[in-house]
This record gives sequence, C-alpha cells and structure tokens, in this order.
Amino acid sequence: MAKRKGAQQQGNEGSGWDWLFYGIVVVAVIVAIILVPWRDIGTWIADIAWYVWELFVWGLFLIIFAILTPIFLIWRKRFTLFFKYWYRWLGIIAASFAVWGIFAFNDVGGTIGLAIIGGETDGWGVFRIVLLFILSIMLIAPRQVRFLARRIIKAIADYRARKRQEAASKPIIIRHMTRQKGSQQGFEHLEEEPERKPVREKAREPAEASTPKGLKQIAADVWKKYGQAAGTKVVDGWRLPPIDILDDAGEAEYGQADNVQRARRIEEALKSYGVDAKVVQINAGPTVTQFGVEPGWDIKTREVRERDKDGNISTHLEEVSRTRVKVERITSLANDLSLALAATSIRIEAPVPGKSVIGIEVPNTVSGLVSLRGVIETSVFQKLASKSKLAVALGKGAGGEAGAGDLARMPHLLIAGATGSGKTVCLNASICCLLMQNTPDDLRFIMIDPKRVELTPFNSIPHLAVPVIVNAEKSLEAMRWLELEMNNRYQQLAKSGARNIDGYNKDKKGKEKMAFLVLIIDELADLMMAGYDEVERILCRLAQLSRAVGIHLIVATQRPSVDVVTGLIKANFPTRLSFAVTSQVDSRTILDSVGAEKLLGRGDMLYMPTEAAKPKRLQGCYVSDAETERLVYFWGSQKAEQLTQFKIEAVASPVPGSHEPPKDMLLDQARKLVADHEQISASFLQRKLQIGYPRAARLKDLLDEERQREQEKPPPPESPPSEAGGSGSG
Repeated sequence: MAKRKGAQQQGNEGSGWDWLFYGIVVVAVIVAIILVPWRDIGTWIADIAWYVWELFVWGLFLIIFAILTPIFLIWRKRFTLFFKYWYRWLGIIAASFAVWGIFAFNDVGGTIGLAIIGGETDGWGVFRIVLLFILSIMLIAPRQVRFLARRIIKAIADYRARKRQEAASKPIIIRHMTRQKGSQQGFEHLEEEPERKPVREKAREPAEASTPKGLKQIAADVWKKYGQAAGTKVVDGWRLPPIDILDDAGEAEYGQADNVQRARRIEEALKSYGVDAKVVQINAGPTVTQFGVEPGWDIKTREVRERDKDGNISTHLEEVSRTRVKVERITSLANDLSLALAATSIRIEAPVPGKSVIGIEVPNTVSGLVSLRGVIETSVFQKLASKSKLAVALGKGAGGEAGAGDLARMPHLLIAGATGSGKTVCLNASICCLLMQNTPDDLRFIMIDPKRVELTPFNSIPHLAVPVIVNAEKSLEAMRWLELEMNNRYQQLAKSGARNIDGYNKDKKGKEKMAFLVLIIDELADLMMAGYDEVERILCRLAQLSRAVGIHLIVATQRPSVDVVTGLIKANFPTRLSFAVTSQVDSRTILDSVGAEKLLGRGDMLYMPTEAAKPKRLQGCYVSDAETERLVYFWGSQKAEQLTQFKIEAVASPVPGSHEPPKDMLLDQARKLVADHEQISASFLQRKLQIGYPRAARLKDLLDEERQREQEKPPPPESPPSEAGGSGSG
C-alpha cells in the first residue's frame, strides 16, 4: 500500500509540472502573435520559397520522393532494405540525378540540374546523362549486366573465331582423298575430288573445271600459310607447327541461373529425405556441372520441463549431441536426386579429393566443345610442356580446369571404352599434341590400326618409323622388333654410361639423339585373338623395362574384359583412361571401381593417373579432320628436304625362335603317364601331376600334337629279300 501511494503521489506531482509547461508555451505564442511583425516574416518566407524553387524547380518532386521513401519503409518496418540492397539505392540515386539533368535541358531543372550537366546543353551534357544512366543500370541490375557483357564478349569471340576458321580452311578444303597401293609416304599418288563450280564458271572455263587441283598444291598452300609464317620455331632444322594451325572453338557459355535453380532442387530433395546438407560450390564444366554439397548436422535433443516461481510448468528442447551427416546417406540417394533433377544419370564423388565437400555431377542441358588448342594454351599444359616433351592434352574437368598428363611419367596409358565413346578421337588428339611439340629427331611412332581407317591419315608424317600397320601378323612382327630395339638401346646406354634416355641425349643434337618411340595400338582385342600368349608377354616386358630407354605404349580397346585386359597387363599399366562402358564389370576391370558405366559418352571420360587415389572426370579434347590434315600436310612438306634416317627394315624380320613356345618341365612326366596308360585326359593329368586345369589342358594338347605327328610320319621302307635266303628256301 505504501508503494502504491508513493507512486500515485509521484504521478500527481508530474502532472502539475506538465500543466505549468503547457501554460508557458501558450503565453509565449500569445506574445509572439502580438509583438512579431508578420509582414516582414511573410516576405522572408516568400523569398526563401522562391530561392528553393529556383534551386530545384521540378527536382523538388524528386527530393520529396526521396524523403517520403525512407519514412514509408520505417513505417512498414522494412528499413533493413537500405543495408541489404545498398547498391540498388545508389543506382536509384544515380538515375534520379540523370532525370534531374534531363529536366535541366528543358529549363525546369533549376540550378542543381544545370550543375549536373555542367552548365552545358550540348554533347558534353548528354554524355554526362548517359554515363549516369549506365552507372544506375550497373548498380540496379549487376547480374543482368554481367550476363549481357559475357554474351557480347562471347559473340565477338565467336565471330572472330569463325572468320579465322573460314580464312584458315578456305584454301585447304578437301573433298575426297585416296591412296594407291604401294606408296608409303608423300603426296605423289594422292588425288582430290574436284570442287563443284557454278554452271556459268563451267561454261566459261570447261578445261580448267575438268582439271582437279592436286593435293601437292594444297600441301604447298598449307606450308606457305603456316610453315613460312613469322615467328615459327625451328628445332634442329625442322619447323614446329604454330598454334594457329589448330582451330579455336571458344568457350561455352554456362547458365548461372539454371545452376542456382538446380542447387536449390538438390537441397530441397535432400531435406525431403531428412538429410541436412547445403550446396556451397558450383563448378560448371563443358559437359557436367559439379555441385559441392557440405553435409550438415544430425542434432539429437530432449524435452526438458521446468517449473517457475508461480508454479507454471514450461517445456523447452535441450541439445544432447551433434554429429555430422554420414556420407553414405547422401550417396544412397543418387537415383532420387536424378529423379528430382530430371537428369539422365548423375555421379556422386564422395568426398572430392582435397575438399571437405561431396561432389554431385549433373549433366548440362547443352554440352560444350573442348578444342585441343584451348587446352594447349592453358597455363597448366604450358607449365607441363616446359618440363617434358611428351606432354599430352587430355581435356577439361568439371570446373573448367585443364587436364594434361606427361607420357614420360605415366609411363604407359591404357584406354578403354565402348564403341563410339571417343577412344579414337582421344588417340588422334594425343598424336596431334605430340606432333605440335616434337620433331622426327625427337619422337617416332609405331601405329597399329586393325580397323584400317582410323590412323592411316597419319601415313605421310615423317615421324613414322614404319607405315601404319593394319595386318595382325605384321603387328606381331613389329612388337617383336620393338622388344629387340629395347634390348639394343639398353646396350647403348650401358656403353655410354647413361642411366636413361635423358642422360644419353644430354650432349647430343639432331640425328645423334636417341628418339622417343611411342607404340600406339588402336584395338588390343584384335591382337590378343591373333597371338594371346605372345602379345601379353611382349606388352608386359615392354611396359616393365622400356621406360628408361624412351619407349612408351598407348593401348586402346573397346572390350575391357579379363581375357583382353589381363591381370599382368593391368599391373604394368598404372595410368588408365576409361570412356563410357556398358556395365559395372567393365568399369571395375579397367578402373578397379565403378563409375564409368554412368558416363555420357562423346568424350566424357574418367582419368586415373598413377599418383591419384580416385579417377578424375574430364571432357576429352576434340580434333577435327581438317586440323589433322593440316598437321599432316605441314610435316609432309618438310620430309623431302630434311628426312632423318631410321632403320625400319628389321620390323619385318621376327626374332629367331620367337614362334617356338617354351618347353614345359612336366612334359616328360606326362609322356611317361601316356606310356603307362592308353587313354588320358586333362583332369587325369591334373590329379596325377597336381597342377591346375589350364596347364594340364596345355600338356594334353602338346601330347596330342606329338601323337598326331607320329601318325603322319611315313612308314619306313621294307628291306628287299636276300638271294641266299631265296635259294635256300628253294
């Protein structure tokens, strides 16, 4: 009660003071009305109003709008918009000043409007207004401005690339090319189908229209344009091709808004299945876009009840534990995410090497083209090429980063993929990349092409140690010669005291150098059917020993089964590259992991280098036929003048005794079993000799061949009867 009375008394005292204050204000107003000269004040106010009107004129409405806008936002409790979109408010202010300047052109902008346009109503004032409008648009819509700028830059780049490509391909358009039997290199026996000319030109020049333009002239045009260009690099008397000989496809434009929308769909799909995750990275690539998903937290809570002083019971949740979402919960939702994104197939990389995120790779709606020139011009490839002459451009990754490899460090490459997935294009890109930076004194090729049409366009380059081999028997002979060449090179290194080919070539130039040898096999399965045991043995021996002497292998196959890519071959080819395959079994055969069966094809591949724990996804380089032909013509134009000598006659002569299989140590014991038993089988030999079934079957085949040879031998001639015996019997 005492407290309540004190508060009431204090309130009464406060109300008395308020009445006193109000009384003083009323008295002051009455005195002001009586004593102040209102005529002078009215004149003063009118002068101020006229000055303000002359200062602003129609710009006064913009000032009133600028004052009412924050008042309205404060009244609606949305004042935070000033801080959230401060750049847009600056853009609105710039646009207001531009409008105020336009008022000044019509003499309704006042003094401030004239100041905005600099007091000039000519071109400079218009230039200022245009700059203010451009600045306001850049501040109000920065994303749209960036998108428009990218589109304009891309359009200009595409136009220049198209013009450059048209200028480069115009003098060397090839309609048809044939090669007569018996010609190894050169353009003497190559013919070109005549280009179709308009009817008027044919009527005017019938003789010239019927005469086709020879490929020797086309090669001369290529050499004149690229070989004699300024700045061409010369190495040991050979001219290296300039980068302009390759086409520039330009960069593909990626839809950022589409990627943001797909990232939101991924978060919503994961949230609907009770998985807390957030997309923190978006790496747009030419074929796929990788979304970096950061796992959230699994929070366990409990309900806690408390009683306050008044006896009321309140409940609240208390956190008990906090753990990260398991990676398996996200990877198990691959099909559900593919359904939510309406994608053909997605690949989840969990986790991304070197990052604390899970990579979800989603195919793009529009695939981009990765050109060989675009990868060669990157800093990643240039840094690698400065250290090694065998740098190979592979493609670009999910984030647009360049992918390259050093064939000297691989040291051999095994490529697998289904038909039409991009293996041959990858081989052509690798060959063209090596041709761009190596002379015939530095690098030689041995190409085996059972398909007869994929590698034969390279027949005219001087880098070939032998023309492209298309016969299976000749392929085996070339591999035997390569094994013999490897042994001879080791003897040369031993005589010179060098440990490897780099030490041997350190103080040598031109033809004195030991050239790198690269064996390229387009289809391994065809060779394995021709000579299984011999091909596997030679490949494994070359892969094990040939690195030090500069011999490297690039082997491709479209059937990555265990009978083609055997365990020994896989063990000696640590660097592997897989395109799209048909099943998980093929993916495990080539990469020892799944994932290749979900690739999109057309150059989409998984690259497994030696030092990596997981394969990396790349979009392979594309090389057109026109680029390949220009490179072939460029190098073919130099061979007549500067052809290096290379002994390739030994390719046709096999190693002595190479056809004879090694003798089995248990063959004599098997012969004794045959002598003791009339009929034997492979399982009988397996039990008696305690060996495996394949070895027992081979022994059985050898014994059958020996028995057949004995049966085919002619019987010995009978001796004629003697005269003594004949007379005695008579």
